[in-house]
Amino acid sequence: MMPSLSDKEFQGFQQLIFKAAGITMSDAKKPLVSGRLAKRLAQHGLNTYGDYFKIVTQDSKERQMAVDLLTTNETFFFREPKHFEFLADAIAPEFARQAKLRLWCGASSTGEEPYTLAMTLAKALGPRKFEILASDISTRVLATAKKGLYPVEDAQDIPKPYRNEYCLKGVGSQAGWFTLEPAIRNSIQFDQINLNETLPDVGMFDVIFLRNVMIYFSADTKREVMARMLSKLRPGGYFVISHSESLHGVTSDLQMVKPSIYRKPA
Repeated sequence: MMPSLSDKEFQGFQQLIFKAAGITMSDAKKPLVSGRLAKRLAQHGLNTYGDYFKIVTQDSKERQMAVDLLTTNETFFFREPKHFEFLADAIAPEFARQAKLRLWCGASSTGEEPYTLAMTLAKALGPRKFEILASDISTRVLATAKKGLYPVEDAQDIPKPYRNEYCLKGVGSQAGWFTLEPAIRNSIQFDQINLNETLPDVGMFDVIFLRNVMIYFSADTKREVMARMLSKLRPGGYFVISHSESLHGVTSDLQMVKPSIYRKPA
């Protein structure tokens, strides 16, 4: 029988995830926390979430494991396709004469979004004309992203022209799985980056995608994260968020091009 998560124990994990990742978890997330951490209690032979919290506060590896489990979100190939259409039809032609376009995917999760970006740009520009930094706070999802191996049914989210050109179907022991061709995979660098901390030296970017992340941040955290990320966006560069998010009251340093697509003044 799974232990119950008390309100006091839940508050401890709320504070932990806010301190580690800047994520504000509402009380409605209590079942999610309980469910996602239950296996770790079982693995450690623990009877209470309080006992597990003590381990998390003392063991940095276990703390990272808890953060990984609590920050993983749903993702799939070509999610919110209008963004990729705009990238191919408007942004790519604008930067076609540039030696190399640099793009940052700030919440790569298990890799579907950065691989979608790479396929889109490869078709529009050619694989040698761009590079992508894909980052996430979770080491667990980054490990999956680096493998680039997905159930073959997930390929149904990829439009047929992209699927035919860039996806490789597994055989033998890899039957039932697919991966992306080497040129696509080699165009992406995966790194663990906590957006709630001082950013590492990642250079400057022409385009930044930060989708389905800020909905989990408080207003203050949103402003702090945006200030950090916009310092890495070149003048004239584009910033893309999800359709379910808003930058109202978050920053005045961007101009809206379309709903959820913004540009930094040149």
